Order: sequence, then structure tokens, then C-alpha cells
Amino acid sequence: MPIFNLLLFIITLLAGSVPLWFKGLNDRSMNLLLAFSGSFLLSITFLHLLHETFEELHATAGLYLLTGFFLQLIIQRFTHGIEHGHVHTDGHDHHVPLGSILAGLGLHAFMEGLPLGFNYTEEATGPSLYLAVAAHKLPEIILATTLVLGIKGRQQALLTLVIFSLLTPAGSMLASLMSQKYSFMMQVRTILIPVVAGSFIHIATTIFFESGTKQHLLTRQKVFAILLGVGIGLLSLFFE
Repeated sequence: MPIFNLLLFIITLLAGSVPLWFKGLNDRSMNLLLAFSGSFLLSITFLHLLHETFEELHATAGLYLLTGFFLQLIIQRFTHGIEHGHVHTDGHDHHVPLGSILAGLGLHAFMEGLPLGFNYTEEATGPSLYLAVAAHKLPEIILATTLVLGIKGRQQALLTLVIFSLLTPAGSMLASLMSQKYSFMMQVRTILIPVVAGSFIHIATTIFFESGTKQHLLTRQKVFAILLGVGIGLLSLFFE
């Protein structure tokens, strides 16, 4: 779906450029954006991806879901949590493992592009998944650009932004091309989808745990952001 890859690139590029031109989002606004993206990502996973994978793999799908969940836990070891809106370091720029974070985030960005390049049994799954990944990328790329901007400067931040905006569409295009050329990619798709779904579940649930108030209370604004994400996820069912 070339048009969806182009839109995903543009959305990621525009969102990530916010810290380059403006002061950026404060903690409250970022937490609300995280709550929305997390609930939307989780909704698409439950409403579309799990249906796709359990229909084909039945009970075996649970094994791959667990694999994806714990694989994301390993990736988080390198990204320090930036893919769910936080960087878990000691707070000093010279102690931020920027290389490790960008390498882990790059792998994460490329991997989440792979399921975008496959065909699905339900017509709504592909477009819905693109929307979910785009929503997830908003806080992720804003934080990544802000981090590089504060440590390496504007030029490096811009270069990082362009590269990371390309990685997910590149993963999608590679999966699409290989699916057209090699028949075994259908088997790869069957395994990859629950792995990615498990990864999404980890990301979404971690966002819920870490994007709240200091007392871990559900404020009205956060409840609204969550309901908005779930509501738009439910609307995707009408695309069928």
C-alpha cells in the first residue's frame, strides 16, 4: 500500500519536527497523547490482529504472543523505554546511552513496519494497523527527536528524524516485495503477526502504567484520551 507508507512517513516526519520548531509538549500533554496512542494500539491489536492470528494458529498463537511480549522486553533493554514515551536513565545527558537507544529504536521501528506489508483476511486490518502504528509513533518520534536535539544538536536531530521516518515504511515495503516473490513468506506472516501483537500488548500496557499521574490515578483527561483511542479503534470495525 504505497499511499499508506507515504502517509506514515509524512505523519512521522511532521510529528518529529515539532521539537525542532517549537518548545514541545509538556509532561501533561505527552501523557495524554500516550494514553490515546496506547489505547488505540491495544484496541487494534485486540479487534484485528488477535482475530487474524487465532483464526490461523488457534492455541499455538499464544506461544508466539508470549514471544513477542518478551521480545519487546528485551528491546526495551536497549531503547530504555523510549518507544512507550519515557527514557529510563539517571537524567544526565552525558549518561544517556544514545547509541543504544537509537539502535534499539531503529530495530523496533523496522520490525513494526513488517506486518504492514502483508495481506490480511479482513480488509480493515491493514488500514487499521497503519493508523495504530502512526498513533504510536507520535509520542515516540517526538521524544526521540527531543533527546537527540538536546545532546547532539539540530542537524543530528533532523538526520535522525528523517532516518526513523523512513524505517517503518521500509519494513513494510520489504515485507510486501518478499511476499510477492516468495511463497514461504505466508508462513512467516502467520508467525510474525502474533509476535508483533505480543509486542504491541507490551507497549500499550506499559504506556498505561507509566503515563499516569504521580499517584497513578485516572484523571478525567486521561479517561477521555483512553476512551477516544478505544472509540476510534471500534470505528475501524465499520471498514469491513
